[in-house]
Amino acid sequence: MDHFLYKAGALHAEDVPVPEIAASVGTPFYCYSAATLTRHYRLFDEALDGLDHLVCYAMKSNSNQAILKLMAGLGAGMDVVSGGEYLRAKAAGVPGERIVFSGVGKTGEEMRLALEGGIRQFNVESEPELVLLSQVAEAMGATAPITIRVNPDVDARTHEKIATGKAENKFGIPISRAREVYAQAAALPGIEVIGIDVHIGSQLTELDPFEQAYLKVADLTKQLRADGHTIRRLDLGGGLGIPYERSNTAPPLPTEYGALIKRTVGDLGCEIEIEPGRLISGNAGILVTEVIYVKSGEGRDFLIVDAAMNDLIRPAMYGAWHDIVPVAEPAAGVERQPFDIVGPVCETGDTFAKARPMPPVQAGALVAFRSAGAYGAVMSSEYNTRPLIPEVLVHEHQFAVIRARPSFEEIINRDSVPSWL
Repeated sequence: MDHFLYKAGALHAEDVPVPEIAASVGTPFYCYSAATLTRHYRLFDEALDGLDHLVCYAMKSNSNQAILKLMAGLGAGMDVVSGGEYLRAKAAGVPGERIVFSGVGKTGEEMRLALEGGIRQFNVESEPELVLLSQVAEAMGATAPITIRVNPDVDARTHEKIATGKAENKFGIPISRAREVYAQAAALPGIEVIGIDVHIGSQLTELDPFEQAYLKVADLTKQLRADGHTIRRLDLGGGLGIPYERSNTAPPLPTEYGALIKRTVGDLGCEIEIEPGRLISGNAGILVTEVIYVKSGEGRDFLIVDAAMNDLIRPAMYGAWHDIVPVAEPAAGVERQPFDIVGPVCETGDTFAKARPMPPVQAGALVAFRSAGAYGAVMSSEYNTRPLIPEVLVHEHQFAVIRARPSFEEIINRDSVPSWL
């Protein structure tokens, strides 16, 4: 569910007409609903009711400071994957004890940053990382709390570019070697083993891969405890998918996911962490763009819009589907015509949809890409010297720009020309 609905003939974000926002900030722009973000966080929190748990928002899905501030106010922890994300979380008021540091390539500088500022745990991905973390912590006279990310070799049945739990993926250590690596960790100075981490991928639409992975984690927990390790926390990752295409079978609900967690690992007496990102922010955002031209081609027609692949890379990168709807509510039963919906960047890959049935749309009309709140703005760029587009947050009847569109002058003045040119 989201809070982007037609009212009085126009798409609204909560109680704000989308055309009103467009008139104020210009197009294209991202628009997020605070009510939707809040509801989605609470669904996960409530799904784990009865378990000692923390819902850590995966910041990589959408790391705008306003979103983080909203999440933090609800009680969320943060899952970060870089020093920059760590600093964003701290700037949003998230205490270190609610920040989990994930990622396969943590540097010594990032480790020091987190140890100085406070950290809930490092999710260690490899033996070299473990050794470096020990060296950094010992040199600082600090102790680094860790889980070790195990790779359970489970097929997440998702897009190959966002699968992370198979043997050939770069993430974690093979679960078959976990006892050996935990023994190494326990012998290292500056390291405190507190739990196990697993994350098998993103945009999962079935529960079975989760169940396979979590049952393996449950068995490993018992083995490691028998070996003398204190395993008090299980980080189960994120990855639950969202319905990008409304005609598809809906992915499992957070309540079903929570029931699975309770069934597979709920009897181990561990604190449970989960790290949802996409399901919290994905359907909480739309991308609004204006039609520049309606163009007739050889055997196909095009809607050329002012958003481009640099604003929303997912269709070009993953072949991702987004529902695309006119902001002006179409009449009931109106005939639809197939259009290729494309942007102005000079690449064929700058295509959002092919042969997408649309109601009659003219130049100057606004259209909205649904489910654009995750991996939209955070993956955008200034390719073709196109400014990063505004982000807007709506709360009931009010809205605010939470990232402004830079001017061309600001973009160009970031460059430095050597004196010898």
